[in-house]
Amino acid sequence: MTLNMAVYLRRYWQLYALLILPVSYFIIFKYGPMYGILIAFKDFNFFQGINGSEWIGLDAFREVFAMADFYKTLRNTLMLNFLDLLVSFPAPLFLAIMLYELKIVWFKKLSQTILYIPHFISWVIIGGIVYQVFGTQSGMINNIITSMGFEAIPFLTDKSDWLITYLAVGVWQSAGWGTIIYLAALTGINKELFEAAEVDGAGRLRKIWSITLPSLKPTIVTLLIINLGHMIAIGFERPYVIGNTAVRDYSDVLSTFVYRIGIESGQYTLATVVGLFQAVVGLVFVLGANYTSKKLADQSIL
Repeated sequence: MTLNMAVYLRRYWQLYALLILPVSYFIIFKYGPMYGILIAFKDFNFFQGINGSEWIGLDAFREVFAMADFYKTLRNTLMLNFLDLLVSFPAPLFLAIMLYELKIVWFKKLSQTILYIPHFISWVIIGGIVYQVFGTQSGMINNIITSMGFEAIPFLTDKSDWLITYLAVGVWQSAGWGTIIYLAALTGINKELFEAAEVDGAGRLRKIWSITLPSLKPTIVTLLIINLGHMIAIGFERPYVIGNTAVRDYSDVLSTFVYRIGIESGQYTLATVVGLFQAVVGLVFVLGANYTSKKLADQSIL
């Protein structure tokens, strides 16, 4: 067995050499920092370092779980991610199907380019655009509304309006990029299936329902599992840049909570506890979604 492995390694050493950089990256930047998890179990002192800090066990966990702000930010994180899943997750699928069905090639390419661009814009810039467009006092939309004699809409200061604005901006920023994955999957569908369905008299909607969507099922399930894994985690930039004190009851999430107690207050132990909590719960979501998807796939086969 060992001899065969040695022969195989000598024969394909170039392939294993190509793995050195990516494996090194994961070891250094992904697995290496896991040593910092120890901070969650210590009264971390910046000058004494991780090893020199006093061991406190689960005291930091008890302190975090006793905070009212922690549960508020946890609720907001789950709420925003769940609403994003309902609104933003189907959007790339619908866009990809519509783009795939377009027959005018130049218009199809132009539409793809326009839809992809927002993904490459920084959230800081997007935040500036949001305030210029949706601001209550100086926003472009409210200037048009007030010039017509109507009252301004508090897009960024009313909680319900802010939530709708938050979700809409998220769809605008991410939907175009998400279509790339679905379009790649659509190109792999056998064209003969559509031709056979057309011979049988199937219309466009019937072909989408009976051929396109079933063919995309593995891709949809995979992306759903990934999104469920991020249910407890949320990016810092989007809620921080678009949020403000008037809507903090909705915009304050776990990532901004970690920023406040970790960076602003210097309580690194508590910040590490929240980060570890996010990682563990996220892992549970991923494993649960993966297990459920396999069970559903087995039932569909049977």
